[in-house]
Amino acid sequence: MSDIRDRINGLNPRQREAVHAIEGPCLVLAGAGSGKTSVITTKIAYLVQECGMSARRIAAVTFTNKAAREMKERVQSMLPGKSGHGLTVSTFHTLGLNVIRAELKTLGLRPGFSLFDPEDAKTLLKDLMHKDAQVDAEQISKVQGLISQWKNDLVLPGKAISHAETEDEAFAARIYEHYVRHLKAYNAVDFDDLILLPVTLFERHPEVLAKWRRRIHYMLVDEYQDTNSSQYQLVRMLMAERQNFTVVGDDDQSIYAWRGARPENLIQLGEDFPSLKVIKLEQNYRSTSIILKAANTLISNNPHVYEKTLWSDKGRGEAIRVLLTRNEEAEAERVASEMLTRRIKESAQWRDFAVLYRGNFQARLLELKLQHYQIPYKLSGGTSFFSRNEIKDAMAYLRVLINPDDDNAFLRVVNVPRREIGPTTLEKLANYAGERRVSLFSACHEMGLGEVLPERAIERLGRFAHFIDGVRKRMDQGESIAAIRQMFLEMDYEAWLYQNASAPQIADKRMANVWILIDQLEQSMQREADDNGDVESDDETDSVEAAISRLVLRDILDQQAQEDDADRVQLLTMHASKGLEFPHVYVMGLEEELLPHRNSIENGDIEEERRLAYVAITRARQTLTLTLARQRKAFGEMMNCTPSRFLDELPEEDLEWEGRPDKDDPEKKRERGASAIAGLRSLLG
Repeated sequence: MSDIRDRINGLNPRQREAVHAIEGPCLVLAGAGSGKTSVITTKIAYLVQECGMSARRIAAVTFTNKAAREMKERVQSMLPGKSGHGLTVSTFHTLGLNVIRAELKTLGLRPGFSLFDPEDAKTLLKDLMHKDAQVDAEQISKVQGLISQWKNDLVLPGKAISHAETEDEAFAARIYEHYVRHLKAYNAVDFDDLILLPVTLFERHPEVLAKWRRRIHYMLVDEYQDTNSSQYQLVRMLMAERQNFTVVGDDDQSIYAWRGARPENLIQLGEDFPSLKVIKLEQNYRSTSIILKAANTLISNNPHVYEKTLWSDKGRGEAIRVLLTRNEEAEAERVASEMLTRRIKESAQWRDFAVLYRGNFQARLLELKLQHYQIPYKLSGGTSFFSRNEIKDAMAYLRVLINPDDDNAFLRVVNVPRREIGPTTLEKLANYAGERRVSLFSACHEMGLGEVLPERAIERLGRFAHFIDGVRKRMDQGESIAAIRQMFLEMDYEAWLYQNASAPQIADKRMANVWILIDQLEQSMQREADDNGDVESDDETDSVEAAISRLVLRDILDQQAQEDDADRVQLLTMHASKGLEFPHVYVMGLEEELLPHRNSIENGDIEEERRLAYVAITRARQTLTLTLARQRKAFGEMMNCTPSRFLDELPEEDLEWEGRPDKDDPEKKRERGASAIAGLRSLLG
């Protein structure tokens, strides 16, 4: 008890007020770097230890697994013994998944349902759309985006069809209807369903909603400004009765409108809960005063429902530097050499530096410069090898080979390459397998299948099952890798890739990835044999299974390694930088049509771009450097650039310009040159 009271006493007055506000709805307007996570975690511990609420009656939700994991660890460190047992700290989608799992029967789903990721969904949409017309990848992505938007806005297929305003929307709505029907046939849900299904379930079944309201007595929502319509409805429905909840957010950091986030949910909250208590966290524990002044001045150009001004006791700090360079190459060269010089001069770590940009393409030149100077860096946002479609196909085949009862893997590959096994066949197969309580693969071998499927469908399923059985038999004979390679050749997977790729080179690269995977599998098996002293396994299939498991584990570890603390410069987009902080931040490309982005200028979305610039600025703890180029290459031509309007919105007296004759101080220019030469001399000897 005393421990939690000590923690609360260590908070500032506004933070303490937020922790103590437990009766009724509460909005904590938390500015960047204002310690919102401390408020949420301390409040959970306070509810359990001081207010006597059972941890299993509390649900805290956020948007990323990393944030949920860190939050749960911090809460558990505050709660003694088993007092934290049963506490829910998860992402929105995990909470939705828990509801779905608990209410399978009411939702009409069977146990073991599949969760389609965006790539699985895209593959299904591609199949559905190819039946209607020849479509390209851009059209598929557009339809997928519309369906996702409809689901996030709680628009079901019937309403989407009746409210379609254009032919494109009408086409997408028809595909949406087929898509939902196919998901049901596959006993599958997609990512957006994890929120949509619980909300529609609660609307249609008040008794189920009542049960979940009895289960959750208090809710805390992190990053509330990032909620979309369906997420907001989920919170509103669960909390409408007791009205005891806390949402924490910052309208100035709402930068995800492109994926459905609605900052106006802050306004909606006040309308739906008139007794809403608003508490502002304005003390920033991260940045110098000069950085916060720039952020406050910039964001004041946006309209606000709730005004707030960040402040810090960390002193004024260094002036914000603005580097105007000749072109994009000079910009990248300058950023790389600047980091090198500062590291030597101040004995800084590479991990102290971050370079932020609007689009991933801006990192290409910078990477070359960093490699030239042998500066270690980590590029965020790269595609995981195992998340590529062809690798997921190959892994699904491997999973079926070592575990034929894996229905999810079976469904992924049974029609890849196309074997004319449609959703109706799979639906009947799934129903038969469900009744017989066998896997889909096992059902393909049963005589009784003739009672529910026509002969042609049985023949196609049998051909696939026989093909897999043949590969498994060759693997059992001790020719695992050779059998796997032969499998991809026999089914002509390469031709399938060519049919579905936008260019032959892309298909070649994807097929090469499959061979790389099989090579890795072989190397993994060889390493295992070497580790065992060249003792041959009694059953090579066992070693293949172990090798596949190690590959999957390696991918998981690779993903985790993206969060590691290795001493490397961080390169990331402004969107990806949200929630992070660094001593020294460089923001590249402060130019019109880059920041703000051309699309945003054309669509009139300047406010969100300004919030994005605000997020970038508030990542900096000690120094902030903004860069721009006079010329930049676009579409193979060198184009003249216009400085970003956001530079004009920053306090001029706090900016130190370089490369602009009317702003450059000759004395400071000489000092910088001498400092850079001294740094390089130090590096060389």
